[in-house]
Amino acid sequence: MKKTIAFIMLMLLIGVCGAQAQDKKFQLYGIGFYNLENLFDTCHDAGHNDYEYLPEGRNKWTGLKYTHKLRNMARVLAEMGTDRLPMGCAAIGVSEVENAKCLTDLCNQEPLKARNMQFVHIEGPDQRGVDCALIYNPQLFQVRNAELVPYVYVKPEDSLRATRGFLTVSGTMAGEHVTIIVNHLPSRFSGSFYREEGGRQLFELKTRLMREDPSVKLIIMGDMNDDPHDKSMAKELGARRKIKKVEDGGLWNPWWDVLASGSGTLQYDGGWNLFDQIILSRSLLDPKNMKDGKMIETNKIDCSTLKYYSHQIFRRDYLFQREGKYKGNTLRTHAGGAWLDGYSDHLPTLVYLIKEAR
Repeated sequence: MKKTIAFIMLMLLIGVCGAQAQDKKFQLYGIGFYNLENLFDTCHDAGHNDYEYLPEGRNKWTGLKYTHKLRNMARVLAEMGTDRLPMGCAAIGVSEVENAKCLTDLCNQEPLKARNMQFVHIEGPDQRGVDCALIYNPQLFQVRNAELVPYVYVKPEDSLRATRGFLTVSGTMAGEHVTIIVNHLPSRFSGSFYREEGGRQLFELKTRLMREDPSVKLIIMGDMNDDPHDKSMAKELGARRKIKKVEDGGLWNPWWDVLASGSGTLQYDGGWNLFDQIILSRSLLDPKNMKDGKMIETNKIDCSTLKYYSHQIFRRDYLFQREGKYKGNTLRTHAGGAWLDGYSDHLPTLVYLIKEAR
């Protein structure tokens, strides 16, 4: 029995479909999210306040800086998931990208181009012009359709405001219907009410999608600008901390305990927050084989359909400052008015799904 379990784990870790457990074979799939922190091109988009990311703007955003930013972002996206899967992630949601040109340039970077990575993007109404998108490997995730569900401001005084919507991409993974919602809720500067409203609107969208297909495997991801325990996530969206409390049609947020352990995805005032969350529908869970958010390895693993396997914050040494006053902080593109040729103020997050191969 112990040898069988060890063999299963070894095969999963190196990403090979072929681990045996009573003649069963399994396939692992990686799903990620990454806030790209202002991936702008060097051209002005009419109607958008992108002036600081122009060659003559505050950040002196030249072609050299843009090409370096593309290279850096592509490196991270290509390496996400490779701890266990040589081909990396099946799909990665991203935020803070200016337009389709940036995404085309990004997917043309060699490590992503080699995998023929594609993207889904719908231009949104955000005043700065930043959007969400989904980058995916068409060998592993096939897009059915996509829509941008708008974030609706409900206060009359906000009638002229506009921000990122909820990019909703329906597709097929491992022969099953999987829908991914990528979003970026309003900033901390706007006040908690607007993020709570975002959580409520996400709940309504989730309910509609599950009504249309009760068996859909639903993944909600994004920069929530709130932690898992904040009202927008815990109450309005209803993403539970404990698996046993996730009701039919409900959601599980695996990041509560990660933050409680002292880990996070971005730093503020000397501490960690965990805004970058990937939340899973009840249909992706196998409570009988899960304890404290981890899969219990037994010879009765129920992976006849896609199921959650594990989650992680993606960390590499190059994502952090290695010296100076801010040693240990995330290595950003800009800080203190200086170009650092870095990556992002956020760290990426990942979940792994598992299914029996037939």
